[in-house]
Amino acid sequence: MSENEFSIARTDDIEQMSYERAREELVEVVTKLETGGAPLEESLALWQRGEALADRCERWLDGANAKLEQVRKELQSPTESE
Repeated sequence: MSENEFSIARTDDIEQMSYERAREELVEVVTKLETGGAPLEESLALWQRGEALADRCERWLDGANAKLEQVRKELQSPTESE
């Protein structure tokens, strides 16, 4: 590996994670990055994985919010049987 090449973090497993698992691992990644001490290449891989985990959590929450909005609209609209 040349000095301009960095390893890429594994992210293919993140799409299958539950929100809780992704959030838990994201907290672990952030803690590792905040404590420092990791080599640059490892820190970059952690950052990349953290970004993917944060994106998974955000998309999951957006989906949950959309479902809640749909249920609210359904509850607010008059039913056809009335």
